[in-house]
Amino acid sequence: MRILVALGGNAMTGPGESVRADHQIAAVEAAAEQIAALANDGHQVLISHGNGPQVGNILAKNDLAAYVLTPVPLDWCVANTQGSIGFILLNALDRALARRRVDMRPAVVVTRALVEADDPAFDNPTKPIGRYVDEATAERLSHFGQVLREIEPGRFRRVVPSPEPREILDAPAIDALLKAGLLVVAGGGGGIPVTRDAEGVLHGAEAVIDKDLASVLLARQLGADALVLATNVDNAWINWGKDDAAPLGEVGLDEIRRHEADGQFGAGSMGPKVAAIRRFVEDGGPMGIITALDKIGDALEGNAGTVLRG
Repeated sequence: MRILVALGGNAMTGPGESVRADHQIAAVEAAAEQIAALANDGHQVLISHGNGPQVGNILAKNDLAAYVLTPVPLDWCVANTQGSIGFILLNALDRALARRRVDMRPAVVVTRALVEADDPAFDNPTKPIGRYVDEATAERLSHFGQVLREIEPGRFRRVVPSPEPREILDAPAIDALLKAGLLVVAGGGGGIPVTRDAEGVLHGAEAVIDKDLASVLLARQLGADALVLATNVDNAWINWGKDDAAPLGEVGLDEIRRHEADGQFGAGSMGPKVAAIRRFVEDGGPMGIITALDKIGDALEGNAGTVLRG
């Protein structure tokens, strides 16, 4: 099978979303063991990943040094984290594959995602990124052109546009590497957002792209047999927090749509993941999965996780 595994932020950081180098390396090594197991089973494997805590770390440094150094643009932040996370994933995957005696090399592709310059999201930034700050700091940062909103009483965060990805521009290169037998890391952080002007020239955009939506698009462009959203729980659940709470196993489109309509999945947690696998299957994808990293192999066989089929 050709499998796209989208690693959540918890798989890339330490306790409390720590981005200390040693914490990130330890987390990535644990994830690499599970990915290597899929390669060992003969699958073509593509990894996409989040980067929220890592971008937040760069943005905090931007804020602290704003009066001394030119801030790093947001599209560059995404590109930087694709490189740094990709680097530690390469090292971890090399070790994990070698331990299993899998004759396969990993590769990282710097990945751009095309968005429309007139996407309404650019006029209505809503995606919170970076650290929480107090009102006085929010006022200071607003002078640098940032938009900050009060997320909780007295606590503000920067909000940025999150436009819809229309095309993963580097999908042909990714496809060629997969066909050549490499294990590929791509689409980090949802891809680097770019727009195309009237002359066809590409420009970076100050935005972030939803990782799960970009993974759906990439999986569709590459003809993936399965899209796996790896998270920190084994299943999506219905009636979460109630006496009759139950994990979702294998489901069909009608059932998952009914649960979404009933508001079963939180907008800030499982909702976007369920919507992502639904979109993948609606677009003709054979199988969408939500499960924990160590359950992916079982989920592919229908024995674990939330598995959506058309």
